[in-house]
Amino acid sequence: MIRSRVVGVGAYLPARVVDNDELACRLDTSDAWIRERTGITRRHLAAEDELTSDLAVQAARRALERASTSVAAIEAIVVATSTPDHTFPATATAVQQKLGAPIGIALDVQAVCAGFAYALAIADSFLRVGHARTALVIGAETFSRLLDWNDRSTAVLFGDGAGAVVLRAERSRGDLADRGVLATRLAADGRHYRDLYVDGGPSATRTTGHLRMNGREVFRHAVARLAESVEAVLAETGLAVADLDLLVPHQANLRIIEAVGRRLGLPPEKTIVTVDRHANTSAASIPLALDVALEDGRLADGRLLVVNALGGGFAWGAALIRW
Repeated sequence: MIRSRVVGVGAYLPARVVDNDELACRLDTSDAWIRERTGITRRHLAAEDELTSDLAVQAARRALERASTSVAAIEAIVVATSTPDHTFPATATAVQQKLGAPIGIALDVQAVCAGFAYALAIADSFLRVGHARTALVIGAETFSRLLDWNDRSTAVLFGDGAGAVVLRAERSRGDLADRGVLATRLAADGRHYRDLYVDGGPSATRTTGHLRMNGREVFRHAVARLAESVEAVLAETGLAVADLDLLVPHQANLRIIEAVGRRLGLPPEKTIVTVDRHANTSAASIPLALDVALEDGRLADGRLLVVNALGGGFAWGAALIRW
């Protein structure tokens, strides 16, 4: 059988760093207030002339370098983003053009913060059925462009950035010792459409709009769905939480991450946390966290991990990976 194996990881963060004290100069907030409620200390914001595709390309180049893979080998590009360069065409085609990648599959996935989990599952399917042999999966966001900078309940939460992984199709034995994506699980519940959304769009208002959030509902559902998604993707393979080496969750809020860990009975040291330095980068948060874990040595060969996320919609997903 064919498995898609992660052979490279890359990340890119814009140069501008905004700490909590800078936000406190223009909002009714403080560093202590933000840290206590979210765990966030700083975030990166894209420059005026930086597009989502620019961030994506930088992360992709680093992932390709780590994978010792030429751009010419890329047959599929899947970009998870809620902040595309333009309404159309897909930002993935801009990435394809800027990288100089050959003709192949290129599409965007819009599942907000769950976007990377969705994109990874889609690319994994492409490789397993033979539509491509090597794929770039990218989460990239310029979420700062969607924020109402007068709304402290949302403006302090988000940042910009991009992360990418290179997936390669490899023959496997078909057992749980195989390296690569072992299982994925995706879901959504549109009844919560208005609990986390942007109040604009070309069809509804003809403007971009700003992010709006029902924080209590997001917190409640995020903890439940993120824990459930870990258990579901493990159950699909007959494994248990105790078998996990690492959990790499969407980095939305430290309280959510800690609550998920407690619900699963997972020791804190097994959870990757980067929300403190990146804030919520939506679809980019998981690959950015993978890059940090790789750099600090926690993402070693053979380790078993779950990546999972919940975003607007509500949409959520998880993937079980043997590194």
